[in-house]
Parts: sequence; C-alpha cells; structure tokens
Amino acid sequence: MKTDAEKAIQPILSYSFTVEKGKIKEFVQSIGDSLPIYYEEEEANKAGYKGIPIPPTFATVVDFWGGLDFETLMKALKLNPLKVLHGEQEYQYFAQIYAGDPLDVTAKVLKQIEKKNMRMFVIETEYARVGEKVLVARSTIIETK
Repeated sequence: MKTDAEKAIQPILSYSFTVEKGKIKEFVQSIGDSLPIYYEEEEANKAGYKGIPIPPTFATVVDFWGGLDFETLMKALKLNPLKVLHGEQEYQYFAQIYAGDPLDVTAKVLKQIEKKNMRMFVIETEYARVGEKVLVARSTIIETK
C-alpha cells in the first residue's frame, strides 16, 4: 500500500503547444476584453511588450487545445465528471508569454487529500519556453461521493 507521500506526486500529462495570435484574440473577445495590446502587435509594442501578450488566465486555453482538457483530466484521475467541482485556481508568472512562443507543458498531481465524502486533487502545471519556466498554474479539483 502506498503512503500519502507516494500518492502525492503523480504525473498526468506532458505536451507541447505554440501560442497562436488567433487564440489570444478569440479568448479576449469571449471575455469581453478590448485592450488593443491583445489584438495588434503595434499596440502591444507601444505598451512596452515584445509582441502580443497572453492575458492572465490564458493558460486554460493552452491546456484545452494542447491536450489537458476536462475530459482528459477526468480520465487521468479516474473521476466521475458529474461529481466534480473546480475548487480553486492560481497562476504564478515568471516571464511574459507572447503569441508565437512554443511551450512545453507538464501537469502533475501535487497532492491528493481524502476527507469524509470528498477527494481533492491539487494539480500543478508548469509551462516552459525553450527550457525556461515561464508560468506555473495550480488548481484544486474536488470530487464528491
């Protein structure tokens, strides 16, 4: 039988994804963000960016189109999607990510906790650009029984 420490860190999935200008535009349109830095490179340069930057929660788009969508996550963790809640989400940026950046992404279960009628999984996803860590996202997934 595995100890809690052994159950704690489990790899889920690794994949590569290149950030597309069109996906940034689709995302900001869907959330109603009209900042010109997300639409025109010239506007982004005027604001001090090297290119079109991604908005803060864009990592969700990277996961969805890169391979770690909701269905894949449910299968990997062997969860019933009808009993799952999204408990928490946080992003820690180490560098700005731009349209055209190639990202290598690795997701793992950082911690698994069982309480009464719930199982909680803390998922950590690391995004690296050419070997440089640029973003870490952490989320908590809760399955009720």
